[in-house]
Amino acid sequence: MSDSKTVMENTGESKTPANFIHAMIEEDIRNGKNGGRVHTRFPPEPNGYLHIGHAKSICLNFGTALKYNGKCNLRFDDTNPVKEDVEYVDSIRYDVHWLGFDWEGREFYASDYFPKLYEFAEKLILKGKAYVCDLTAEQIAEQKGTPTRPGQESPYRNRTPEENLDLFRRMKAGEFPDGSRVLRAKIDMASPNMHMRDPILYRIIHTEHHRTGNQWCIYPMYDFAHGQSDSIEGITHSICTLEFEVHRPLYDWCIRELEIFAPQQIEFARLNMTYTVMSKRKLLELVKNNFVSGWDDPRMPTISGLRRRGYTPESIRNFSDLVGVAKRENVIDVGLLEFCVREDLNKKAQRVMGVLNPVKLIIDNYPEELTEEMPAVNNPENPEAGTRKVPFTRELYIEREDFMEDPPSKFFRLAPGREVRLKYAYIIKCESVVKDPVSGEITEIHCTYDPETLSGRPESNRKVKGTLHWVSAAHAVEAEIRLYDRLFMSEDPEDVPEGEDYKKNLNPDSLKVIRGYVEPFAAGTKPLDKFQFERLGYFCTDSDTTAAKPVFNRTVALKDSWAKAKS
Repeated sequence: MSDSKTVMENTGESKTPANFIHAMIEEDIRNGKNGGRVHTRFPPEPNGYLHIGHAKSICLNFGTALKYNGKCNLRFDDTNPVKEDVEYVDSIRYDVHWLGFDWEGREFYASDYFPKLYEFAEKLILKGKAYVCDLTAEQIAEQKGTPTRPGQESPYRNRTPEENLDLFRRMKAGEFPDGSRVLRAKIDMASPNMHMRDPILYRIIHTEHHRTGNQWCIYPMYDFAHGQSDSIEGITHSICTLEFEVHRPLYDWCIRELEIFAPQQIEFARLNMTYTVMSKRKLLELVKNNFVSGWDDPRMPTISGLRRRGYTPESIRNFSDLVGVAKRENVIDVGLLEFCVREDLNKKAQRVMGVLNPVKLIIDNYPEELTEEMPAVNNPENPEAGTRKVPFTRELYIEREDFMEDPPSKFFRLAPGREVRLKYAYIIKCESVVKDPVSGEITEIHCTYDPETLSGRPESNRKVKGTLHWVSAAHAVEAEIRLYDRLFMSEDPEDVPEGEDYKKNLNPDSLKVIRGYVEPFAAGTKPLDKFQFERLGYFCTDSDTTAAKPVFNRTVALKDSWAKAKS
C-alpha cells in the first residue's frame, strides 16, 4: 500500500485525500464529529473464502484506520447458520493477516450480540414498529408489490404489541417450525424503496450455529444485525459496497427508532474484474461441482487461490491502491492485477533455470566427464541477492521452441550453422540434429562450443543474437509444472447465449500439467517460494511438492500473452 501507515498531521488534516471516503472522514475530523475518532470494521460473512474483491475492502478499511490513527475491527457476520462454517472463519483470519493487517484483538461476531439484538427487536415491538407475520416467504414477496406498484399490507400488520411480543418470545422458545413466522419492521408498504416495505428482521432457523450451538432458533437478518452491530462497537464510518446504498435508509431507520449511536454508512463501487466472477455463490458452485480443485485452486480469484498461485500481499495491496475507490461501478482489467505481481516479483523473485518442453543438446567437443560450476545471478534487480552455482556438462536440456531447422528471418535462437550463447556459459554452434526415424521429431541437437567465450576469457564479449537458458541433463531434477491461465475465456463470463450460464465460458485450457526439468537449486524449495524461471515466467512452489516430486505453479507469464493475442 502506498504509505498506509502515514498518519494525519496535528491539524487533523492530510494534504491530499486519497479518495472521496477519506475526504469525508477528514471533514468529520475537522468538525470534531465523534470526537475526531476514526473506527472502521471489516465484516465478512463466514460462508465462503474471501476473494480479490474482499481484499480491496480489507485494504480500504484497515488502511483507512491506519492512515488516521484509528481502529479497525474484524467482525464476522454469522447470522445464517445454514451456510456458515468454522473453516471459513479460520480462512478469513488467515487471509487478513497474510495481507499484512491486524485487528489487535478486536475480533467480534454478530452472534456476540444476539442477546442485545433480541432486546432491540423487543423494543421495536413495544414501540409498535415491528410485528410478527404469518405469511409465507412467497406470500410476502407477492404482496411486496413492484417498484411502480405499492405493496399490500400484511393481514397480521395490526396485531397489538402485546400479541406480537408473545408470539416473538414463543418463536425464540422454539414453538414454531422454520418458515412459519417472521418478525417484520412496520414501516411503509408504499415506499419507493422496496427495502422499506416492512422488511423481515428475524426468521426461524432450527439449525445448530457454529458458535452458539442450539441456544438460538431465531436469527436476525443482515439488515437488522449489521447496523446495530456497528453501533454497539462504536463504528464511526461503516464502509460498504454500492449495492448497500438502497439499504441505507433501513440502516438509519433502525438506529433512529432504537435511539442508539449512529455510525455513518458510506458506499463505494465494488471490484469487478474481467475474466472473473466475484459471486461467492458461483465460486462455491465451481468448488462443489469440481470445476476447480478447491477454494485455493490457483485459478480461483480467492485470496487463498492467489496466494497458492504465487501472488504476494504487496502485489495485491498495490493493486487495490491503483484501482482506487470509486462512486460508480466499473470493470477493472485483470491485466492490472497481473502487472502488479510482475512488478513485485521482478524485484524479489529468485532467478532459476527450468526447461518446460525439453530437447537434448549435446556439445560434442566438451569433455565427457567434466562438470563446471557456473556462477549465476540470483536477481539482477537486487545485487544483495548474490549468486549461486549451476552445474554445466556436455549434455544439456534446452527448450524445444529455442531451435528451428528452417527458421524465419527474425528467429534469433538456435538453428543449423548458427551461434547462440548459453546463459552464464559458452557460445555454441549447431552442427547437426538427430531425428526419430518414425515420427521425424528431433531427439538430439549436436553442437560445438568455443572455450574462449566463457566470462572473463578473450572471446567472452563476442556478439551473438540469442541467449538460451538450459539445465544440465546429468543434474536436472524432473518436476511437475502446472501452467495456469485465466479461468474464463470471455472478458465478461456472464455474456452467454440465452439458456446458458457463466460456466459456458470456462476456459478448457486454464490448466495444463507438463513434465519439465529444473536446476538442482529449485528442487529443494518449500511451498510458496517464488521464482522467475528465466525467459519463461514467474512460478511458485506448490503445496503438493515433495522431495521426490517438486511441483511448480505458473503465477504469470513474463509478458501479457492475452493482450498480445487480442492486438
